[in-house]
Amino acid sequence: MYVKMDRYLMSRRLKFNMKIDTSVKIGKIKMKNPIMPASGTFGEELAEFIDFSKLGALVPKSVTRHARTGNKPPRVVETTSGMLNAVGIQNDGIEKFLKNKLSFYKKYNSPLILSISGHSIEEFSEMVKLIENYEEVDGIELNISCPNLKVGGESFGMSIKDTKEIVTEVRKRSLKMIIVKLTPNVGDIAALALASEEAGADAVTVANTFTAMAIDINTKKPILGNVTGGLSGPAIKPVVLRMVWEVAKVVKIPIIGVGGIRTCEDVIEYMLAGASAVQVGTATFVDPDIMTKIINDIENYMKENKIVEISNLIGALIEDNENLICK
Repeated sequence: MYVKMDRYLMSRRLKFNMKIDTSVKIGKIKMKNPIMPASGTFGEELAEFIDFSKLGALVPKSVTRHARTGNKPPRVVETTSGMLNAVGIQNDGIEKFLKNKLSFYKKYNSPLILSISGHSIEEFSEMVKLIENYEEVDGIELNISCPNLKVGGESFGMSIKDTKEIVTEVRKRSLKMIIVKLTPNVGDIAALALASEEAGADAVTVANTFTAMAIDINTKKPILGNVTGGLSGPAIKPVVLRMVWEVAKVVKIPIIGVGGIRTCEDVIEYMLAGASAVQVGTATFVDPDIMTKIINDIENYMKENKIVEISNLIGALIEDNENLICK
């Protein structure tokens, strides 16, 4: 009896004293853990609820070349297991961000990835040229889901040709890590990811929100002021998880998975499917401190399962007779 008790206590000590490594690498950036915010849901106001230094990286709300007022309200609608938003990237423009807000984010011990969006290749090029002068910015995420006004309103991210052109142009002007945020509103997202890699991207984010809408049956009008918006939240997770898995089969660069992440289990699923890191978005509206809770749960999961390095989980999914089995 005493021998069994000693063995049990020893195993418990090993479990809690085991040294684990939660770090991952995205291009040139080493993150202390795989958790970062999704750009559209993250800003300075969250510092009241969460210690930014605990996050693997910081990704503030997207900025544009010039100030934007955003779309007319209503801008946000709750849906079954998700949320529709049509904010329209309201911001003060890239120059004011660099001058007034950059110092705020660099107070924290986490890499800073700046998300930028534009209506033309020229706008993206101008922003990247400005950012290149700031060593405080560790990486750039290209939000190519905005309408490209030069091709009749079609999003950059829906065209392989446009995606290649913009990434190639940005790569010429920057030595910083370049991440391409892909749209899921296409037939073959893996082809867009491959095009991004071939053009020089260091990583891809899979994926942005799904175009969707909601209707008020009493007024018989769209609820969102913009008519359509982006669907996010738990409802899209199984679809994006499949997309991450498909992209992982064709690219060698890291993948950042985003879509419906609320728990440690969600993160592990994305990593098994091929993601090196993840972004958490809609869940922060329910619980602003959700990202630090997920980080703590990941550490417990690793100890429980005797996983020393979380990077070993990346892509650790086996296809066996068309059945997907986790190692």
